[in-house]
Amino acid sequence: MTTTAPRLGTALARLLILAAALLGTLLAGAAPASAHAALTGSDPKDGAVVATAPKEVNLTFSEQVAMSADSIRVLDPAGRRADTGEILNLCSGSIVRYGVALRAGLPDGTYTVAWQTVSADSHPISGAFTFSIGAPSTTSVALPDRTAGGGLVGTLYGIARYVSYAGFAVLVGGGAFVLACWPRGASVRPVQQTVVRGWLTLTGATLVMLLLRNPYTGSGELSDAFDLAGLKAVLETKTGAALTSRLLLLGAAALFVAVLFGAYARRTDPKEKKDLAFGLGVGGTVVAAGIAGTWALAEHASTGIQPGIAMPVDILHLLAVAAWLGGLTVLLVSLYKAPSVDRSAIERFSKVAFGSVAVLAATGLYQSWRQVGSWSALTGTRYGQLLLVKIGLMCVLIGIAWISRRWTQRLADPKPAEEAEAEESSETEETEAEAEESAESTEATAPAEAAATAETAAPERAAQLARQRAAVATARRKRERDADPERAGLRRSVLTEAAVAVVLLAVTTVLTSTEPGRTEEEAGRGGTAASGPAAVPDRPVDIRLPFDTGGVEGKGIVRLSLDPGRTGANALHLFVERPNGKPLDVPEIKVALTLDAKDVGPLPVAPDRIQTGHWSASGVQIPMPGEWRIQVTVRTSEIDQTTIEKNVKIG
Repeated sequence: MTTTAPRLGTALARLLILAAALLGTLLAGAAPASAHAALTGSDPKDGAVVATAPKEVNLTFSEQVAMSADSIRVLDPAGRRADTGEILNLCSGSIVRYGVALRAGLPDGTYTVAWQTVSADSHPISGAFTFSIGAPSTTSVALPDRTAGGGLVGTLYGIARYVSYAGFAVLVGGGAFVLACWPRGASVRPVQQTVVRGWLTLTGATLVMLLLRNPYTGSGELSDAFDLAGLKAVLETKTGAALTSRLLLLGAAALFVAVLFGAYARRTDPKEKKDLAFGLGVGGTVVAAGIAGTWALAEHASTGIQPGIAMPVDILHLLAVAAWLGGLTVLLVSLYKAPSVDRSAIERFSKVAFGSVAVLAATGLYQSWRQVGSWSALTGTRYGQLLLVKIGLMCVLIGIAWISRRWTQRLADPKPAEEAEAEESSETEETEAEAEESAESTEATAPAEAAATAETAAPERAAQLARQRAAVATARRKRERDADPERAGLRRSVLTEAAVAVVLLAVTTVLTSTEPGRTEEEAGRGGTAASGPAAVPDRPVDIRLPFDTGGVEGKGIVRLSLDPGRTGANALHLFVERPNGKPLDVPEIKVALTLDAKDVGPLPVAPDRIQTGHWSASGVQIPMPGEWRIQVTVRTSEIDQTTIEKNVKIG
């Protein structure tokens, strides 16, 4: 008994339903703002209470980001802009840091810092935090509920990314399958249609991504896709240049497809065909590598560690995926729509697929190390977990490919002469039986047909005969297809392989838009540090304390500076000034530090007089972080003195 394969239309419909369901699930579960850059620090830090208003707010990122005029906004408790709008580039060496200057004379209260930028690997990132000047207060600022890259625009952009990968695989893999495995397939219409549809899919997806890029990284409103000013700004970015380059390369790919299915398919001279195949192979490889390079140059491979190695590796990885999965797609179509596909072509593709798997294993191992970096990140981060799922799917796919390879070997083995003669005899007997049955049917129905012919019009009879002939031809093709159990088995295994490949491609698409494990761990360490109690990181505590002792020249201001304002040894400087800002000479000044939460102190500090109005003490020890109360006692005469104090957080 022969086993029949499923119809292609039903199989493709199931694949599309599976792809849509899986992609929707993955995109819904993915954090839209996940990307390959992360905020690793800020000054002031999240939740910090600083004694005086800082001159600027700066943010530190794990890798390079693209900043615009509104990338960092600082809002006061009433929701008004407290920054000047001028982005400061504070990058130094490997440190990626940007800031924004604050306006002068900011009042005490809680301030909100909202930021949004684009990672070097093309993904938008955003966030917000608060800090307070003097003491926390209520704020009317409502943090945005939409994350960068989310919403409908983010979903559509993610689908376009998935479709672009699929189109690239079919275009490149299909062309490679024809040139390297089945040259005669260049004249087979279903093969031509499949490769052309791959080109159309990739071109359409690229155009959609180019239009959605502005709202995807900005407002999130779908209507902004047709904003010409926004489109112009996108074209000036690295991602915009990559998408534009991809469209130009697709123009060259269209020429390649036209020659492949035109001049090459019509060539009959073996030498001319071989020469043209060589030219198409070289040119097609260059164009395919160029298209793959548009992903490598604009996304995760272009940033992070070892980009000079990562980008060529990424191109090789994409080409290997296309050669395997794209060739698999064309093979599947050929097995269903063109049952006459040569067994030698299937055998050659089996070797190409094996080489592609070897390249994928080598490049994938390097990419995994580069993006994950540690065992803890492999199991404890979303990127690592998705990577484990991808590895599992790859193992399943390789297992199914091994089964397909076994079917291919059975196809390649010649049948024994006795079996071939028996099959031929059986087919002959079946043909004769069908002929006899057809003749008997014709004799039995001849009178009736003659009468019907007299009663009905000739066009109706012709249409009926055409339908009968089409049904007979379809049945004959089905019998021919089902008469080859090896080919039917290969079709089933290739169909299963393609179904797993659809799932694998969806996981890969989500993986490329997820923050790598290495970066997530670095951001976690930075986040832990940022949540500490330090009020003013990496700069001195600087406070102003007005005083009034009640005597002659008893009014003034003490400016206190504690450098670096952290636990351990600090340098203390005190400047005593009159209300007009001129130095005031006082007989004595003392300082005491108290940490009430831990019952530490007061710790006395006796500064030395340096000059008029300037007192200093070195090696002032702050034993632990926390909210310290600083008390300053100023004596302006023998009997006139006062004590003033202020609380500051010290890390």
